[in-house]
Amino acid sequence: MAMCLFQSCARTVGGVLLGLLGVLHPQAGKAQTAAPAGPPAGPLSLTQCLQVALVNQPDVRQARLNEETAEADIRIARAAWLPQVGLTASAQHYFGLPFTVIPIDGVNTPRQIGLRNTSTVGLSGTQVIYNNDVNLAARGARFTRQGARQNTTNTRIGVVAAVSKAFYDILLSQRQVAVFQEDVTRLQRNLRDARARYEVGLVDKTDFLQAEISLNNSLAGQKQAQESIKAKTAYLKELMGLPLAQPVALQYDTLRLEQDASLDTTAGLNPNNRIEIQQLQTQKSLQGVTVDYYRLGFLPSFSAFGNYNSVYQNNNLSDLYGRRFPNSFAGLQATLPIFTGFRRTQNLRRARLQDQRLDEEISSTRNQISTEYARALASYNSYYNDYLLGKRNLELSKQVYTVVELQYKEGIKTYLDLLVAQTTLRTSQLNYYSALFQVLASKVDVQRAQGVLPTDY
Repeated sequence: MAMCLFQSCARTVGGVLLGLLGVLHPQAGKAQTAAPAGPPAGPLSLTQCLQVALVNQPDVRQARLNEETAEADIRIARAAWLPQVGLTASAQHYFGLPFTVIPIDGVNTPRQIGLRNTSTVGLSGTQVIYNNDVNLAARGARFTRQGARQNTTNTRIGVVAAVSKAFYDILLSQRQVAVFQEDVTRLQRNLRDARARYEVGLVDKTDFLQAEISLNNSLAGQKQAQESIKAKTAYLKELMGLPLAQPVALQYDTLRLEQDASLDTTAGLNPNNRIEIQQLQTQKSLQGVTVDYYRLGFLPSFSAFGNYNSVYQNNNLSDLYGRRFPNSFAGLQATLPIFTGFRRTQNLRRARLQDQRLDEEISSTRNQISTEYARALASYNSYYNDYLLGKRNLELSKQVYTVVELQYKEGIKTYLDLLVAQTTLRTSQLNYYSALFQVLASKVDVQRAQGVLPTDY
């Protein structure tokens, strides 16, 4: 009978608690982190690379798990506001009944009182009305949740910046390979022409020897660029959270990249847009809650409690549960700390000092952000100027090479002049693409310094 009563009470209490949990936290126990996904088929644009990275990147996934952990911590702390219900059951047998001394006719007479077999099934509950700990949990929940979200945002910003730069770095190497391939094609043609001219006695052998030297140099540069693509692609896969064996091809539009190179440099800087400042401000809000926690530590705690017990007693074990003797009670409890050895005042002093330290850290971070922005903007302006000059030089180099090539075929210019024009053209192409992708990467740095780098993809 006692076991049936125990199971019935347990089912009732469990149902109540599950019902409360379902009402208060309908999403409890549900995973929020998206499963890793492979990249879409075909060549990937920068946007697609960022989409894959923000789902697969281990740092981003860890940040999301940290958000869920913080949410669980909040619910654990706030659980103290809910009723705390417990069920206890006990049974005991006296081999010798305890003695109680009873004065009879002025004589203290010991008598054995009680029954040999006793069993108790009790249901107890407490409800916090107010205490400083649950007040801290309630007030700090919003800032804890906000801090976890900001940590995820900061991680996403870092991933977007790193993936964007890695993407542009690969494109630069790809364009370098293409430039060297064009140069190799021209030099191979020139080598054949120079050898043919030498064989018919029009020129000496230095022309085709120079052509062969230049061709070998271009082949070496092309090989170096091709090998760098492999290493840079492996790094991009790491940033995207993809296995090394996963093939990845990139696509881009040069005209679109040239349009994206421009940036409004007059926008200025608002340090409050930076996630680092926002994180520090959230920490300061949490620290303010901590200061209040110690400041209000002298307040009393209030709680309500209640118990219901079913007591069974009998000398015969087989008849123990034949009769029940219930009792129940409820009450209120107040606890007031009077003296704690100055612990509260010293904790309050320390919390206020930590709050002041956060003020200093915010001020220092603002200065660092201003310096970072100035450095990023200076780099962008320098690279953008190099890009504009490189674009102009590329146009001029193409014109010069076209004219010199025609003059060389007509015998007006020497092969050395043609070789100089070819080298200038190749250098202008390499400088142009290097400046273009450097200005795109520096634009990412400026946007990150301004706190406006987009992370929603």
